[in-house]
Amino acid sequence: MKSRPRKKRVPDRPDHALLLSQLQQIAQGLGDTFAPFCEVVLHDLRHADHSVVALYNNLSGREVGDPTTELGLARIADESYPQVLSNYANTLPDGRQTKSTSIGIKDVDGKYVAALCLNIDLTLFGALQGMLNQFGHTDGAVRVAESLEPAGADALRNHIDAFAARLSTTPRSLKTEERRALMRELRQNGGLDVRRAAEIVAAHLGVSRATVYNDDKE
Repeated sequence: MKSRPRKKRVPDRPDHALLLSQLQQIAQGLGDTFAPFCEVVLHDLRHADHSVVALYNNLSGREVGDPTTELGLARIADESYPQVLSNYANTLPDGRQTKSTSIGIKDVDGKYVAALCLNIDLTLFGALQGMLNQFGHTDGAVRVAESLEPAGADALRNHIDAFAARLSTTPRSLKTEERRALMRELRQNGGLDVRRAAEIVAAHLGVSRATVYNDDKE
């Protein structure tokens, strides 16, 4: 039988209390932000037998005052244990699958004092993904190709993307003089002959059609 890591008692200190107090504020903020599908748990690793000091969006059925997990015991026993474990698979007591992240918090002496843990319930996202897949499904057996966009719209956007890439920027970050140079290129290669060209260019650049017309005149 595999033995459990030995619990090392970390003495209580005033700076530890301050650290735990600040971490509790972070835990509450994370819990409020990612409610209701993300459980946030704060462990005080100085007291392994009753380490849970804060718990938000309770998914696991635990309570404040419950003991730490095997992962917490491993950190207590080994200061070199990884400080951040991200996005690992986990399972709730009722069988629901979660994605978990555990962050160990050390004091100035390099000893683990606390752990901030997040458990995201994947059940909701699995159901949502199923609905989105169903909604986005198209019938491949129906051989119809249709687009509501004007012919040449994609080529026009591709030209804008390539122009911006040459300047190591994005279409929406182009400066006034750069936009005017772009409009000269589009005018010369026939890009502005595409139906609704000004509207397409304006949407891709994130400017008004009036701005596109003004840039084209310069």
